[in-house]
Amino acid sequence: MIYRDLTTSLRTIMTPGPVEAEPRVLRAMATPILGQFDPEFTDIMNETMDMIRKLFQTENQWAFPIDGTSRSGIEAVLCSIVEPGDKVLIPIYGRFGHLLVEIVERYGGEVVTIETTWGEVFEPSKVIEEIKRVKPKIVGIVHGETSTGQMQPLKEIGEYCREMDVLFVVDAVASIGGVDVKVDEWKIDACIGGTQKCLSVPSGMAPITFNTRVEKILLERKKIERGLVDSDSIDRVQNRMIRSNYFDLSQLMDYWGPTRLNHHTEATSMLYALREGLRIVLEEGLEERFKRHKLHEKALTEGILSMGLDIYGDIHTKIPVVTPISIPEGIDGESVRAMLLNEFDIEIASSFGPLKGKIWRIGTMGYSCRKKNILHVLGALEAVLIRHGVNINIGQAVQAALGVYEDASK
Repeated sequence: MIYRDLTTSLRTIMTPGPVEAEPRVLRAMATPILGQFDPEFTDIMNETMDMIRKLFQTENQWAFPIDGTSRSGIEAVLCSIVEPGDKVLIPIYGRFGHLLVEIVERYGGEVVTIETTWGEVFEPSKVIEEIKRVKPKIVGIVHGETSTGQMQPLKEIGEYCREMDVLFVVDAVASIGGVDVKVDEWKIDACIGGTQKCLSVPSGMAPITFNTRVEKILLERKKIERGLVDSDSIDRVQNRMIRSNYFDLSQLMDYWGPTRLNHHTEATSMLYALREGLRIVLEEGLEERFKRHKLHEKALTEGILSMGLDIYGDIHTKIPVVTPISIPEGIDGESVRAMLLNEFDIEIASSFGPLKGKIWRIGTMGYSCRKKNILHVLGALEAVLIRHGVNINIGQAVQAALGVYEDASK
C-alpha cells in the first residue's frame, strides 16, 4: 500500500476543545530539536515556568507543564497528594467532577460528593457547609465545566479551605487563558490547566502550579528513582511513596528545578508550542484577552437568542467560553452537527450523560474566538436549521451579532 502525504481539512472548530491552534504556535512546533539539558533548552524551560506563573496569577515557585493531555495534569496533582484513606470532598455539577472522583478513588482516597443539577453551580455557602460537616483533607472542584457551560465561583470556598487548613485543588482546564483564574487571591493550593482550549495550543501538555502547602506533602512522600540514587535511601518512604512514577510531582520538581535530575525525555516540540502559546497570551494581556472572550460570547449568545433558540442552564453562572444551546424539540441534534461539518466545515459539540442529545455546545476559545468564526457559525447554523424544518427567526442571528460588534466599536 502507498500512503499519501498527510493532508487534513481546514475546519472552523467551534467545540469546547480542541480549538484551532494559533498559526504562530504551529510554526513554533517546527523549531529544531534541542537536547533536554542543553543550556538553551533549560532557558526555554525556565521562561515557560515564568509565563505559567503569570498565566495563573501566582507567585508560586512551582509552575510547570505535565507531559500529557489535560487529564495527566489532574492525575499528577491528585496522585501526588492523595494517600489511601484521605478524605476528599468533590462537588459535582457536570462530567468532569465525576472524573475527579474516578482518579481519587483509584489512589485510595475516601471520596465524599455533593451534586447539583447539570446546568447549575453550587452556592459557595453550600460547599462550605459540607466542608464543615465532612472535614476533608482535600477539596477538589472544577472551575469551568465544559459539559454544561457553567463556571463555579471559587473565592469564598478557597478562603474557607485555607482557614480550615484544607487543601484546595482546582481543575481550570477549560477556563485558563479565557477567564480570570486568580490562584493566589482565591487561595488555590494546586491548579491545573490545559493547552487545547483557551491557550490554542495542540493537546499534549497540562500546565500546573502548586504552593508550599502542597510541596510539604510531596517532600514527605519523595522517593528518588532507584537508578538515580544511593541504595541506602531507597526504602525511606516506601509506605508513603507516590504510586505513579510518571506523574510523581516530587520527582518532576527535581527535573524542572535547578537539580535537573533526569526523569523523562521532555516533549520538546510541545514545549516550544506551549511557550509560544503563553507568549501570545501575555502579549495580548490577560485583561484584554478576557474582554475579547466576553465580547464574542455576547455576539454569539445574542445571535442564538435572536434566532429563537434557548441558552441552556443558568445564564448568570455561564462560563464565557462555552455556550450551551437547547436542541429544539423533535430535532436530531447529530444530524444538524453532521450537516454543519459536511456542508460548512464547521464543528460544534454535543454533550454527555444526562445532557446527551439535549444540547449543542459552541466553544469560543482562544484563536477560535474571533469575529469571522462567530458570524460564520451563526449563518451556517441558521441555514442548517431551516433545512431541518425548525421554525426560527430567519435573518436575525447574524444581524444581532453585527449589532454587538458595532456597539463595541463605538
